[in-house]
Amino acid sequence: MDEADLIPLSALQHMLYCPRQCALIHVEQMWSENRFTAEGRIMHDRADQPGASSRRGVRAATAMPIRSAALGVSGVADVVELRERDGRIHPFPVEYKRGSPKAHRADEAQLCAQGIALEEMFGVDVPEGALFYGETRRRVVVAFDADLRRLTKETAAAARAMILAAEVPHAAYQAKRCRACSLLEICAPRTTADGGQVARWLERMIDE
Repeated sequence: MDEADLIPLSALQHMLYCPRQCALIHVEQMWSENRFTAEGRIMHDRADQPGASSRRGVRAATAMPIRSAALGVSGVADVVELRERDGRIHPFPVEYKRGSPKAHRADEAQLCAQGIALEEMFGVDVPEGALFYGETRRRVVVAFDADLRRLTKETAAAARAMILAAEVPHAAYQAKRCRACSLLEICAPRTTADGGQVARWLERMIDE
């Protein structure tokens, strides 16, 4: 697959959180920071520096470039632990997130995509990885089972189709998610949801 056809791996997390957010970031190239994104950026500072370390016999690589032709994505893994077993290296991805575990599976799908990419790169099965949340300061091990792999592949396909077609869907206002989104003011979901008040006003003016 040509490099130009690959989409950012982070788009999967954005897509599952909100398709419109994904389009605003990856199609319209819009970004705005709030407290949540700032906390996440600070948390990633260490992992964003390429390097290698060893602790308790486990080697770890930070900011590892990864890509998956099967998913059509590329990106950078925060941390990949390289565990030796049966004479082979078995990668174990660890993704850093601010906050705490969430009800939706956006974080899990992003991590699973890293696992699928590492399977292609290392030629071994990657059955699980971990999400480290800044609020709880704990790892949550995520199994890359059939359901999560299917969700990850479907989300990657939908995100790629939307981004390559340069489509920006209408907003679907969800109070909890929208209030936490740094693009709230840019998106204006209350006025653009389902065509929005502006679109309805234009239609009324045209009819009149």
